[in-house]
Amino acid sequence: MSESSDRKIVVVGGINMDLFIQAERFPLPGETFEGESFFTGGGGKGANQAIAAAQLAGPGVVEMVGRVGDDAFGVDLLANLNRYGVGTDSILTVEGEASGIALIFSDRQRENYVLPVYGANATCGDAEVDRGRRLISSTSVLLMQQEISTEVTGAIAKFAHEAGATVIHDPAPVRELPDGYFDNVSILVPNQLEAEALTGIRVTDAQSARDAAHAIRETSVPVAIVKLGADGCYVAGDGVEKYFPGHKVEAVATVAAGDAFAGGLATGIVEGMDLADAVRLANAAGALSVTREGAQDSMPSRDEVQAFLERL
Repeated sequence: MSESSDRKIVVVGGINMDLFIQAERFPLPGETFEGESFFTGGGGKGANQAIAAAQLAGPGVVEMVGRVGDDAFGVDLLANLNRYGVGTDSILTVEGEASGIALIFSDRQRENYVLPVYGANATCGDAEVDRGRRLISSTSVLLMQQEISTEVTGAIAKFAHEAGATVIHDPAPVRELPDGYFDNVSILVPNQLEAEALTGIRVTDAQSARDAAHAIRETSVPVAIVKLGADGCYVAGDGVEKYFPGHKVEAVATVAAGDAFAGGLATGIVEGMDLADAVRLANAAGALSVTREGAQDSMPSRDEVQAFLERL
């Protein structure tokens, strides 16, 4: 997509510094147990998804709305977003606040356990609603999650829906939501645990994912995509009723696979792909992201995704 296009992906959400610790296992209570490695990297579901989309859609397409603190982490987080081509003019630096952080522990099986402290993200309010509204047009895709105030995301989603934009919502982390919160959502993209929290259906395979997707659609959401991790996803809505299997790759870290999927989906939609093709792009982006360490640094480029799809 060219930089002159008026089609934009507007991402509203969390911006964190991730603190990664890898170890064979958690220490027991009162025990000191030596870890294997430690590193930091840009994170937050909103920022991850913005970078995932920018890697695929190219420069000038993705704009981020959110907040960082006036600390060293805030400076680094903005620099990283800019490095990947994400527009940051609508990100507010909050004086006297710490930037959000997330402690991510990865065990021997490379399962991830995430403990965030949202910091400046938790102060998002009317300013973000105003910034989001200024960026959105009928050709936009709004991509949002649940790391910042649901009042903020709900207000922006309402405006976007009324403007004719496509609203993609990743309902993570699980939160208690106000009635009617999903009324302005075009596509809901939960993982297995989130789908169960929303529907009460335990999602373990394609059939139970189908059941959960149909239950979600009954709540007024036109399209439901229930993610199954390495096993792919089930899509219901917009003329698509299909299980999309996952891709076999050698996984190194799975921390931002869902964010890579969301960024790929938003890119496909903003570029005018039909839903099935957008999901294929998203599935490939998610698969490639788990083959490398980190969150934002794991997001694949468009060339990498295209080459991967051509080999299938």
